[in-house]
Amino acid sequence: MKIERLADLDESSTIAADLVIVGAGPVGLTIASECAATGRKVLVVESGLEVETAQHAELNAVENIGELQSEAQVKKRIEFHGSQAQFWSPQVQPFGVRCRALGGSTHAWAGKSAPFDAIDFKPRPWVPYSGWPVDHGEIAPYLLRATEVLNLSPKAPPRRFDAEGLHSFYWQFARSRVDKLDVMRFGSEVMARRPANVRILLDASVTHVGLNAEGTHFSYLDVASMEGRRARIEAKLCVLAASGIENARLLLASNDVHTNGIGNRYDVVGRYLIDHAAARVGRFSADDMAVPAKLFGFFGVHHKSRSHMFMHGLALTERVQEQEQLLNAAVYFSTERAPDDPWDALKKLLRWKSANISRDLLSVVTGSGFLARGIGMRVLSDHRTPQAVKDLVINAAIRLSPNMVADEFQSRGLPHKLSGLRIEAICEQMPNPQSRISLSSRKDRFGTPLARVDWRINAAERHTLLRIAELSRAALVSQGLPAPTLEEWARERRPEDIVIIDMAHTLGTTRMSNDPKTGVVDRNCKVHALPNLYVAGGSVFPTSGHANPTLMIVAFAIRLADHLSAQLRAG
Repeated sequence: MKIERLADLDESSTIAADLVIVGAGPVGLTIASECAATGRKVLVVESGLEVETAQHAELNAVENIGELQSEAQVKKRIEFHGSQAQFWSPQVQPFGVRCRALGGSTHAWAGKSAPFDAIDFKPRPWVPYSGWPVDHGEIAPYLLRATEVLNLSPKAPPRRFDAEGLHSFYWQFARSRVDKLDVMRFGSEVMARRPANVRILLDASVTHVGLNAEGTHFSYLDVASMEGRRARIEAKLCVLAASGIENARLLLASNDVHTNGIGNRYDVVGRYLIDHAAARVGRFSADDMAVPAKLFGFFGVHHKSRSHMFMHGLALTERVQEQEQLLNAAVYFSTERAPDDPWDALKKLLRWKSANISRDLLSVVTGSGFLARGIGMRVLSDHRTPQAVKDLVINAAIRLSPNMVADEFQSRGLPHKLSGLRIEAICEQMPNPQSRISLSSRKDRFGTPLARVDWRINAAERHTLLRIAELSRAALVSQGLPAPTLEEWARERRPEDIVIIDMAHTLGTTRMSNDPKTGVVDRNCKVHALPNLYVAGGSVFPTSGHANPTLMIVAFAIRLADHLSAQLRAG
């Protein structure tokens, strides 16, 4: 594997490749690794560097004219997304979370992974524009391969709950093979493996996707570095794998041959923008949280000498979705930190920011047990601790006490005092052609128009969130568990008051369809009417289900890689 920067190449270079991939996130790097086995020249073009920088993060700027503009939404987005990416800001990214660096979105994710349900692929009469040109069974073998890529277990814990239209659902966490105390980061993973026949060009932002004069074939990419170095890349095959926002933006902005942009004869590029609608639906108090926290906590599964961690939640059954004409949705449970948490108190004291020194000192002294656990985690994370010891301890901990391991990871090794258990909901969106990415009149430093985001939240999402809140409470009580306190909007049945934010799962903007009038790419992710241009990632998904999309995205990347490899071998 060769990694270099555009700024180190000669001015106005022309680079030749058999396959060029735009974007070095989990999708681009997976396709590159799979296709490298053909022996052909595979080039990955990445806008950022090995790590994130503030300068490159500015290129993620979008103009937002849709949702997420209320004070409550902005505040909640900062609380939810603010700690995920080092250089994320709500001013630059008022919609979504993107990271321009080797490894892409895995710089910001929590490793949370789950497969889609069979119903997600089916046409549903109550969900307009639903239905995929591939079915659940066809993608199953690629999902199995994707679990290997993401270091996941193919088997999950047994179902523990089935009542009131809800059943057990498990999310799994992709663990790093490089850093045993972290989730998988694709940049460090590929650096450790260094697949042969892959060349990665960093600090190379794509400014234009070029077609031949007739507009019938992909021809080249124009790229530029932050300092202004430019180059042209010519390739036989091209894959855009640059995110749900950027894929659509590049196709729309490359309008020199087709005035509406590439693949946009029927004005579909950028439309059907979907994310996951997320909202808090209720909570258990500290006095009532013990039993539900144990039931809906974390579970360890041992597979092939590795321990894997799962989080237990509840999802709507297919039957209740059809009966009540609901979207697919699920709830998960997260712990809530106490106001007198000892680590927070200690940080205030050490930074001379304590508003009440006596109270914070008392919290530190009475929480000494929590502090001792934190010190133990710091020792375990020290680079001087042998890797074999880390593997032994961590695998044993996941197997014997997965809840403790999850708490340690979520708090970055600093255990905290808890005051309750939150119930959070995540819901798929109904595809809506008016929810879209278009081009802004504002431009970035390279002269490319920014993406204009008009994300729409529909009544269907609000109704589904209300119903899953009500069904969750009824199901928990029916099984003898404490009754959670629902949010005020749920108690008073006012779905219009739900504070909904995006989950940074940007999907649907180059959707897959056999008909070019309703989709941008075909079932093989090829742009309609262009035999050598492909799009990969969540932007090709017609619907989103409720599951975090990375596992499904990687599965489709592997499927596309098989298709491309066959073409590369054929020359």
